[in-house]
Amino acid sequence: MKTVPFDQAASSDLYVDALYEGGRRGNMGDDPLPRLLRVDNLGGFRYRGKVAGRLHMLVLTSSMADPDWPDAIDRETGVFTYYGDNKKPGRELHDTGRDGNLILQKIFDAARRGADGRRDVPPIFIFANSGTWRDMIFLGLAVPGASDLDSSEELVAIWRTAGGQRFQNYRARFTVLDAPVVSRAWIDSLIAGNGNELNAPEAWLTWVRTGRRRALMSTRSLEYRSKVEQLPADKEGEAIVQAIRDQFKDSPHAFEHCAAVIAKLMMPDIVTLDVTRPSRDGGRDGVGQLRVGAGPSGILVDFALEAKCYSASNSVGVREMSRLISRLRHRQFGVLVTTSWVDLQAYKEIKEDEHPIVVVSAADIVDLLRRNGKGSAAIVATWLVEEFPRAT
Repeated sequence: MKTVPFDQAASSDLYVDALYEGGRRGNMGDDPLPRLLRVDNLGGFRYRGKVAGRLHMLVLTSSMADPDWPDAIDRETGVFTYYGDNKKPGRELHDTGRDGNLILQKIFDAARRGADGRRDVPPIFIFANSGTWRDMIFLGLAVPGASDLDSSEELVAIWRTAGGQRFQNYRARFTVLDAPVVSRAWIDSLIAGNGNELNAPEAWLTWVRTGRRRALMSTRSLEYRSKVEQLPADKEGEAIVQAIRDQFKDSPHAFEHCAAVIAKLMMPDIVTLDVTRPSRDGGRDGVGQLRVGAGPSGILVDFALEAKCYSASNSVGVREMSRLISRLRHRQFGVLVTTSWVDLQAYKEIKEDEHPIVVVSAADIVDLLRRNGKGSAAIVATWLVEEFPRAT
């Protein structure tokens, strides 16, 4: 990882995935972004210009660790998901302290108004906390929306409940552009308020002029995930998965119904998914259909579901995976949902033999639940009791 020292931030270019060191005094002055971009040292939304007028630059920062509002970047597609700043009940959607949601509404509206509107959208720089002091990692230069999303899906006001009160917040989708380096010359022109296009990245100019998003996409070089990647990375995530195990510990086959719901969270275009009767070994299978395409041109693709409610010490091995593969017919795919992980040998085999299997591990379950408003073990436990009551 390229590292830029704190005392060099004011003259540095922006490099994707580079670490920008903060100070080490232990106060707010350690934040590197004021030196780097001349913005405030607080908040997820930082900007230059005026919200009610013209914005010259927008900086979005994230801890990437909020379980209730899980900001995330998909490096394979270049899509960044970011939640607005109305994160507690008691206020209207746009009535926030730093006008973050108002800014989101403004830039997404502008982005939909053609070339003239896109010229009113400020360059958007995305940073994530590194977890060390106030050091920040630059994730990239972004623009509103994504090429594979309908405009109605790019900025969505979603409902959440906290303390018995309902409230709304924005979920925004951005595209990180293929601009590995942002020059200091362009940054300085933005700070000065003129945004000289001579020094702007080509991908940014292409979007402003044509609306085409050239995303920074990176293909995974490692086809299979390790055990660590498949299990939750934090204590609350582990507690969420344990709540699921506890709910189904006396009736593991009942986990199939929960697995079916989880599969639908991952693939919203599933149109049917039926849980079948218990098999002789106590497991349950599911069979379903996924819609590919829309309207009269869409087709339905059959798939089989296998669910394993295992502890973190018990992996899904070759035997269980072979069982699922043997049930796949021509032009079918499989979905494995497990509260544990797939061992290395089994994962290697499905990848190397190119078996069409979607693996939903414990970490994936946590991510899906968090993205759907279930960010704590207590909330998940309540949901499980309501949706999947234990048989008496």
